[in-house]
Amino acid sequence: MRALAQGLDERASWDRYLRLEGEHADLRTVRRTIAWIRDEFAAAAKREHKPGTARLILLDPDRFASAPALPSLAEFAAAQGLEDFSEAEQIEAYEAAYPAGGGGGRGGARPSRRARVIDHQLQALRWLEGLVVQDPRPSDGVAAWLNPSLAARLERAGVPTLAALVDRINGIGARWWVGVPGVGELKAARILDWLQANEQVLGLRVGLHVARPRAQLTRAALAAVMPAATAIRPYEKFLLPAELNGSAGRYRAPRERCLLLAANDHEAVGAWLASKWHSAAEGDLSSTQRSYRKEAERLLLWAILERKRALSSLSMEDATAYRSFLADPPPGWCGPRHHQRWSPMWRPLEGPLTPTALRQSLIILRSLFAFLMSQGYVMGNPFAAVTLPPSLQRPLGASRTLSFAQWDRIDALLQAHVDTEPGRRLRRGMRWLYATGLRLAEITRARCQDLEQVVYETADGSMATGWLLSVVGKGGRSRQVPVSIELVDELGDELARHGFERQVGAVGNQGIHVLARFDSERERPAPWSASGLYQAIKAFLARAADGLEGVDAQQLRKASTHWLRHSHGSHALQGRAAQAPVPIHVVQNNLGHASIGTTSMYLTTERESRLATMRRFWSEAKLTS
Repeated sequence: MRALAQGLDERASWDRYLRLEGEHADLRTVRRTIAWIRDEFAAAAKREHKPGTARLILLDPDRFASAPALPSLAEFAAAQGLEDFSEAEQIEAYEAAYPAGGGGGRGGARPSRRARVIDHQLQALRWLEGLVVQDPRPSDGVAAWLNPSLAARLERAGVPTLAALVDRINGIGARWWVGVPGVGELKAARILDWLQANEQVLGLRVGLHVARPRAQLTRAALAAVMPAATAIRPYEKFLLPAELNGSAGRYRAPRERCLLLAANDHEAVGAWLASKWHSAAEGDLSSTQRSYRKEAERLLLWAILERKRALSSLSMEDATAYRSFLADPPPGWCGPRHHQRWSPMWRPLEGPLTPTALRQSLIILRSLFAFLMSQGYVMGNPFAAVTLPPSLQRPLGASRTLSFAQWDRIDALLQAHVDTEPGRRLRRGMRWLYATGLRLAEITRARCQDLEQVVYETADGSMATGWLLSVVGKGGRSRQVPVSIELVDELGDELARHGFERQVGAVGNQGIHVLARFDSERERPAPWSASGLYQAIKAFLARAADGLEGVDAQQLRKASTHWLRHSHGSHALQGRAAQAPVPIHVVQNNLGHASIGTTSMYLTTERESRLATMRRFWSEAKLTS
């Protein structure tokens, strides 16, 4: 660094001081290393509370011009024709010509700004060299080790320490820097270089998954990111301490009466989850299992980490305390929903549960302990006596339903949407969701062979052709949902466009999903994932909101895939002007509700319509003037 400060070429300084025998480094590596060293020195100065020195060490002296070279006294005398004058007279004339010269050949010119910067930098380097060497620690602030401006950007993005920085990198992966304003790919690479160079002394490791885009990582690679531990971890990564694993739980039933092979509470919860319906076709947990697992893992984590008790040792008082915990969880237990289960940034809660969510949670936990009791694992149910929050019987989707006008706007935008494969797929997905009322998981699982063409008799006695989609929904219940001919024809057009048979039900189309990704390079198109469809619809609705103001804009920005399902139920039961409402039993089948009472909760009318109807009733009953 002293050589660089004094003007030695960066490649030459690298070859002289840093190059290893037989090594070749390109100029980008050289410059990145120099930038890294400058950052180290600047951060060290900041640790010593010398921000001015930190700024100085980052300055490039070449930004400042050198002072012009002055002639020697002899050269000046020859140029001015003063050779025959005395030396004293020559010096007098020289000082008059160069007042800053300070004595000509004897004193030299006043140093340039560049020379002064170099001198100060050399002094700073000598001071830094004398500092006691320190190793970074996970709890150190990022400002103590990284480039000051870079550290400030990280701090503003909520990354105050080195441990938080590594957690963020490991938790997001390859493009972890996207959410940090002012940090791009090159700055992110410098940060990674520093962390990897200090990996051993820090005791913090950046995972191998960070080097590859998320789409290229296998499940096994993601599973390896976060080790199992007795800490805030998902159910599958949570280790029970031996003294709290439930093998000697306070309320365990006699072993000879237990119908479970589970040796501890973790395995008992696993047996309960396995007893719930599972979609063998997809190999993933069903939505029911995910909901049940979420509640069980929250309780298991809380019991061990907060209450210091085994799950099978929980009393009614513990259950009441847990209800209070869910209503006001500590910040360390909460995080955004989008952090996936493999990520170190995953948290079991987003924040306090609403009364409705809290009621659902307690009902599920009652179910868990009822199962454990029925199998002879525990003797009682600590949640049986816990008071549930009152059930607020609001209409289904009351605040999550699009108006007819809002849907018409969305449909018009879909009609004008870009004519690309992803654009047509998005249009297909949104129209199918609204037209059928299917759940997100149901539409993404639907395949061509699930569609059946049928002939039926219309109300006027004529024969017509239609389509039914076979769906396996919640609880493994099967149903057939009507699909419009236009939607099926649109799917047929897309199949033909990509070299498949236009007839949707053709043998060659078996295994192709209704929302297949025809843009992939695979011989058979891959299915569009539920998360991919969800994110695409959210992005489209956000763009649709940009041209609106007020409530409409707010509604569209909040809307999601499930809003389309709610809108189907509400719009079908209401009916449009000059259009008869759809019978409730048909809507019940479309939505896959086990009870018609659930579907009836969509039976809402607009406020003005309700008031006008009741006004007529009161008038006829002579209750109004």
